[in-house]
Amino acid sequence: MNLFHLLALALWCGAFGVVAFVLSFVVLRFLRLFRRKRIVGLFHPYCNAGGGGERVLWCAVRALQSLPDECRIVVYTGDLVSAATIYQNVQDAFGFDISRVEFVYLRTRFLTYAQMWPVFTLLGQSLGSLVLGYEALLRCLPDIYIDTMGYAFTMPLFRYLGGCRVGCYTHYPTISTDMMGKVLSGDNAVFNRRFIASSPVLTRLKMWYYVAFASAYAMVGRCAEAVLVNSTWTSDHIAALWGAPPRIVFPPCDTSAVNSLPLDGRGPYVVSLGQFRPEKNHELQLLVFARVLALAKEKNIDLSSSRLWMIGGCRDEIDLARLNALRARAAVLGIESQVEFFPDAKLAKKIELLRAASVGIHTMWNEHFGIAVVELMAAGCVTVAHRSGGPLHDIIGNTGTKGFLAEEEEDYAAVVFRALTMSPESRRRIQLAAREAVSGQYSDEVFQRNFLSGIAPLL
Repeated sequence: MNLFHLLALALWCGAFGVVAFVLSFVVLRFLRLFRRKRIVGLFHPYCNAGGGGERVLWCAVRALQSLPDECRIVVYTGDLVSAATIYQNVQDAFGFDISRVEFVYLRTRFLTYAQMWPVFTLLGQSLGSLVLGYEALLRCLPDIYIDTMGYAFTMPLFRYLGGCRVGCYTHYPTISTDMMGKVLSGDNAVFNRRFIASSPVLTRLKMWYYVAFASAYAMVGRCAEAVLVNSTWTSDHIAALWGAPPRIVFPPCDTSAVNSLPLDGRGPYVVSLGQFRPEKNHELQLLVFARVLALAKEKNIDLSSSRLWMIGGCRDEIDLARLNALRARAAVLGIESQVEFFPDAKLAKKIELLRAASVGIHTMWNEHFGIAVVELMAAGCVTVAHRSGGPLHDIIGNTGTKGFLAEEEEDYAAVVFRALTMSPESRRRIQLAAREAVSGQYSDEVFQRNFLSGIAPLL
């Protein structure tokens, strides 16, 4: 067989592959016409993680289940555990019964892992999400597709190949002008390695990469027919990138379990809520707590009974490794006896710890909203969060009446120390103001009503 024949064979195989690819979706679309019920597909590859994003997912499911026009609700997940396990975990973490939900299990989630793409991580993860989305399409073609986890690059697949109505609930833009600003200024951050930050040439190249990626992100974002976001900060960035203002639907923060917790009788305990992910910056919490203990020693104030309690979910082995690294870091800092970790804590244990703690700490830069911040405030913890994102614009603000904001380790330590040692009267004043500010405004019922209103164009 000569080169001409090989080329002809390759072209024929390629043409056959394209025809088969297109035909498969024509057949799937045709079969969809004979369904008795519409299928609403929610794309959430980490549905079993138990974090704030998962609360949004399951409250969205409950909202869809309340519709008079009954539909099948399908969740696309990469968590390869039984449906019964997920049902039980959701019941334990949030108190929800979601037993009518169906699951479509995806095997290619690993292509979206950051460690799979040591360079050009955003681009690699986005390309990986295309494969993951394609797998989801082949396994179950929905009538309505809603991305609830930020995989925007899947939306063109479902809209143009699958012929679906497409929407999204975006917690955090994949790329933002704030990220670009960090790179341009040479800051070392989770997404900007030190060797790049220290090189003007590499910094310029990375900026070009980010600009190109932002353009692609804008194109896929415009495929959504209904765009919901969780905060003012996210809204501003999505509007700037996608060219149209989205609808703000604050995430559900069911504070009913903690709203009635007593405000007095609390110990010198600091509590943290948040999945063990790098952007949550748990290491900063350890550094802050170590500095608080040192400050107390300098001022001859006894905080030997003080504790830092870290409550959070672990999505996978990578998160577990990160948790173990935090344990090791606490030992290096010499505070391991006063730091306790509670991975994947059940609701009852979480409430027990929130009832006992005086102070809440949250250290993520540009937290898109801050469900954990709302929970801490409602539980009666004097809360210290980062001066950015949702805590700054939507929840705490800069007044100091509902809680405190900080940025650097030294600022955090000073404010946490102040919160631990303030008078009962001052603490009570902040506790009452914080609880009043968050109670009711972010309830499950308000979210479900606003969510259904926001996705009305798809229904």
